[in-house]
Amino acid sequence: MIAGALIFLATYVAISARRLGWLGLDRPGGALAGAVACVAAGVLSPSEALASIDASTILLLFGMMGMGAFLAVDRFFDRAAAGIAGWARTPARLMAAIIWGSGVLAALITNDAVCVLAAPLVVGIIGRHRLPPLPFLLALATGANTGSVATLVGNPQNMLCAQLGGLVYREHLLLMLPVAVVGLAVNHALLWWLFRAQLSGDLERAPAIPVVTKESARTLSVIAAAVILYILGADLAWTAVGGCVVLLVIHRQDPEEIWRRVDWSVLLFFAGLFVVVEGFVRSGVPAWFFAHVPLWLGEAPAAWIRLGGIFLFGSNVVSNVPFILVVRPEMATLPDAKTGWELLAMASTFAGNLTLVGSVANIIVAEKGRSVGGIGFWEYFRVGFPLALVTTAFGVAWVLLMR
Repeated sequence: MIAGALIFLATYVAISARRLGWLGLDRPGGALAGAVACVAAGVLSPSEALASIDASTILLLFGMMGMGAFLAVDRFFDRAAAGIAGWARTPARLMAAIIWGSGVLAALITNDAVCVLAAPLVVGIIGRHRLPPLPFLLALATGANTGSVATLVGNPQNMLCAQLGGLVYREHLLLMLPVAVVGLAVNHALLWWLFRAQLSGDLERAPAIPVVTKESARTLSVIAAAVILYILGADLAWTAVGGCVVLLVIHRQDPEEIWRRVDWSVLLFFAGLFVVVEGFVRSGVPAWFFAHVPLWLGEAPAAWIRLGGIFLFGSNVVSNVPFILVVRPEMATLPDAKTGWELLAMASTFAGNLTLVGSVANIIVAEKGRSVGGIGFWEYFRVGFPLALVTTAFGVAWVLLMR
């Protein structure tokens, strides 16, 4: 049905236009409008539309945001910001702490959650110490994107690849942890080189305070227990929700404070997007396209390198989550589907660093950093483009080496 393709195109335009500030509809509103249009136009029946929503991915996102919300209620991020500023002593060390700290936290509670919770604190540090904003805003956004590649709960696209491709948390962690470490090292080196002249001098003296309190220690312990269960093979979605429920019980406070910190609009966005992309797939356009431009072409390893490039740039053309949903049927055509899904998870993650609009995390940091100057498209691109290319190239080489 051509209607499915037209609705997908209109939805993508609405989502992209909102990211650039052209329309009143936000991302979740655009996705929801597209989902309703699919049912109204008869592209999908109401039951087919509901069946197209991957409940496991939605549940996993909710659980991760819930556990992250408890860290915010515990004021972990506030204390971490003050503690890091007191420890760093120099702008260069502060930037390093933001890159590596956001990368590690993103692997545990997702990159978007880290940027939502940490961006206002980084902005506060910039203003308090009268620092140049760009290197520190970029450190938070790119660090969170880069570090999130390590786990299947590090970002929404990894969660989606885990559910659709049957990836295993432990195997993914063993494969991608070196990629994340090298990626963060490249991230750090690139930002230091580009902004080294602005990172000289010392910070104003500030008392170092303990970052972890009794309350945040309990929350971190539950998150650590969830990670152990992931590694042991427990279901990702229900383990994350279980961790959230345990925290609700042991914190013994009004849950309303937690619900306010869960980004329900992200869950709505993904639910609507599942429906819209299913309508697009049924239109036959993706099948026609891949019949003329197949994913697998040539001999390995050149074919795998080509595939990594398709995943990297395709994730920016139509955004990473829609791209994964569109390419899903074609993944079965690969000679090694599991390697393909791992490659897709890695490349679609690093694609978030390619441009300012390549990741929701980037937009979050740019918007919350507007009071101190924000991040321009080309300012981001001169860092993100080489970072995405170098880290993806290393990631592809590592995946092929470890096959």
